[in-house]
Amino acid sequence: MSAIPSTLYLVKQLELAVRSVLDDLLRPHGLSAPQYTALTALAARDGLTSAQLARRSFVTPQTMHEQVQAMERAGLLRRERDTVDRRVMLVQLTEEGRNLMRACAPEVARLEKLVEQTMDGPELAEFRDRLGTAHGAVLRVVRDGADLPDPPEADAPDTDTPEAAGPGTAGRV
Repeated sequence: MSAIPSTLYLVKQLELAVRSVLDDLLRPHGLSAPQYTALTALAARDGLTSAQLARRSFVTPQTMHEQVQAMERAGLLRRERDTVDRRVMLVQLTEEGRNLMRACAPEVARLEKLVEQTMDGPELAEFRDRLGTAHGAVLRVVRDGADLPDPPEADAPDTDTPEAAGPGTAGRV
């Protein structure tokens, strides 16, 4: 087993640490990290279904349904019937929701700055680019059913060296 942590482990550790700090920053505003994520998703594209919002907020549809109800009761968003398909409910950000998101933005920006200042400009650009590329690769597996690559062979011995052939075989042809 390698002493070097896996990439997935490091990504998850960063996500957990960010989530913990983000929850602490948002709690005084009455929000959780998933709720803030939902508000930012709606700010980027208002009028999503609850299922679409769940996908953009990285939670299950059931969890998002509960979050939408809670945020609707708090006046942060509203649900309206789609004018094209009356069976579909679209979630919209209210002005109160926009104001709360703006109030939280400086704290969230401070957390993002903490992460970003660990890299210089070109490193940050490359980091963001590589995260986007990795995200796209994983999404192809999730959405399109793309195959995962075969795992690397586990420390296979180099058979081209005499030492790899085993004891007492050096010099044999």
